[in-house]
Parts: sequence; structure tokens; C-alpha cells
Amino acid sequence: MTIQIDPAEVEFTAIRAQGAGGQNVNKVSSAVHLRFDIAASSLPDPVKERLLALRDQRITGEGVLVIKAQQHRSQEMNRQDALARLQELVDGVAVAPRVRRATKPTYGSKQRRLEGKGRRGEVKALRGKPVV
Repeated sequence: MTIQIDPAEVEFTAIRAQGAGGQNVNKVSSAVHLRFDIAASSLPDPVKERLLALRDQRITGEGVLVIKAQQHRSQEMNRQDALARLQELVDGVAVAPRVRRATKPTYGSKQRRLEGKGRRGEVKALRGKPVV
């Protein structure tokens, strides 16, 4: 299930990239900070809740998702990269996880477990000193 993100709800800030790159890094603001306020967005409420529940360091205490993109040399490519990563994150929580139902082990699995325990016990018993 794909939920479209409204571009008006996304805020971009151009910053200088970090790392190697020579003079280009020092003079061109090609990296991009994407800021997305989850609570104020038009996403469905269950999706907002699952997004905010993520233990992700990119989500601030106020519920703003900040994504930094500086992989590419051009600002436009970094902008597209940041949007793609935001879309991937939203798509990941768009579908509710299936509820796990507790089941009991089968009779056969219990028997196999006990058989294995018996075999290990025999091996360990044979490690002792021989009785004369």
C-alpha cells in the first residue's frame, strides 16, 4: 500500500555537505535537510502512530522527522533521494503488522526435543570415569 506524501508538508533546507569533495564541498550547498512534521501531516492516524512509535533517531521529540541527504553532487538529486527515503519509511509502516497468535508445540516436536535431550544425556554420562 503506497501513501502519497503531500510535497507542501515537506520542508527542505540546503546545507553544505560534509566529507571529501575538495573546493566544491566548501562553496556549494548541495546537501539537503528534509523536515517532515508527522503530527501535522495529512497521513492517516494509524500510520502517524506507527511512525511516531518507531525507535528512530531521525525523529525528534516534537515528532519531526529529519532526513539528511548528501550522497550526490547536485542539490536536486539529494532532494529526490531524501523524498525517496521518506516515502520508503512511510511505506514501511503503512501496513499494520500482523498480530502474533500464541500456539502450543505439537506432540511430535515435544517428542523430538525429549529424544534429543536423552541422547545428549547419554553422551555426557559416557564421559565419566569407567566403573571397574
